[in-house]
Amino acid sequence: MSPISSRLIALATVMLVLAGCQTAEEIRASDENRCVSYGFRPRTDAFAACLQRIDLDRRAELRAASREALFMSQPVYVVRTYRR
Repeated sequence: MSPISSRLIALATVMLVLAGCQTAEEIRASDENRCVSYGFRPRTDAFAACLQRIDLDRRAELRAASREALFMSQPVYVVRTYRR
């Protein structure tokens, strides 16, 4: 298998794991509940900003996990130098 294929497989796996079993509606409801628990009122600009921040955080975590998965599949070479 080529390195690109293994990277794509790793990326797809990470995306599936992060997605879990929640539907888009369940994720949205969870995010709304979270913002309400922070004290934001629905249908306000602050509430919308809260939802946006949660979404941006989720996307950043997905990018970080994707990068990690891509680099985990590659061999790591350690070069040691010895002093005499």
